[in-house]
Amino acid sequence: METSEPRYEEAFVDVVGARVYYLHAGSGKPMLLIHGLVGSSANWRNNIGALAQHASVYAIDLVNMGKSQRVEGLDAGLTATANRIVAVMDALNLAEADIVAHSHGGAVALMLAALHPTRVRRLILFAPANPYSRSSDVMVRVYSTAWGGILAWMLPYVPVPIQRIALGGMYGGAHRVPERRLKEIIASLRSPVTLRHVLCVIRCWCAEMAILEAAIRRVKRTPTLLVWGDRDCTVSLSSAVHLHRRLRASELIVLSGGGHSVFEETPDESNRIMLEWLGRRSSTPRLRDLPRAASVARRTMPLTQRPLSTRS
Repeated sequence: METSEPRYEEAFVDVVGARVYYLHAGSGKPMLLIHGLVGSSANWRNNIGALAQHASVYAIDLVNMGKSQRVEGLDAGLTATANRIVAVMDALNLAEADIVAHSHGGAVALMLAALHPTRVRRLILFAPANPYSRSSDVMVRVYSTAWGGILAWMLPYVPVPIQRIALGGMYGGAHRVPERRLKEIIASLRSPVTLRHVLCVIRCWCAEMAILEAAIRRVKRTPTLLVWGDRDCTVSLSSAVHLHRRLRASELIVLSGGGHSVFEETPDESNRIMLEWLGRRSSTPRLRDLPRAASVARRTMPLTQRPLSTRS
């Protein structure tokens, strides 16, 4: 079930030789939403309205995705992508922002916080790709081969029922894949530049995750909310526990019955969780600004596992 779409501004900003599309709604402290691989700002259509009641929300389309410009041969690495987001923030005059991100976008957000800590106030990450998950290893190996490349070019043109089954793991079942989302993914992958960019991300996956693993230690004091579905087949729940332990200022919430995209599957519940956490964190200084003795207490923050009902 989808909620009514909020009113928002649609615009473009020019950064690093590319036009970046974004949606903007609300007022207050800035919040930047970053989608996952083969996603777009439209993924947040059922979250923007609720968040915009408390913040100035910007949902961007990464370069080569959504309505942003296609640039052949773009560096698809996490560092380069994080630096492009900083360029977007500069163009929008955002000195710092709360970052909300999903999947591969979550890995980008972690790298952003590691490289540019003064630009990130807080992180809310929905099943972020991370070095501790092995769930994508088979996909990485397959699409790194010549035959895998051929398969990738065929996938956007196979019958819709097969595509729906392929996406089922992201939504806790094929029957829960939103029709509009399915069409958006197919349309995006039919762009040759986008498909080559996605393949580049996948083929560099292991190397990029190794870089991210080394960088994560610089994010350990950033207030972070991790949200996972217990049926996530894309980024393993076990990796959520490992990531939570390494991010000392983090909190982990697990949604019962949720797949890889719980913010789309159960937007009302996801919005409630985000706003509740942001409210509790609104008056809490960032751990990197606290004396050392105060930050030590955060190391033993317990795992927060909250089984929540989901909507079908």
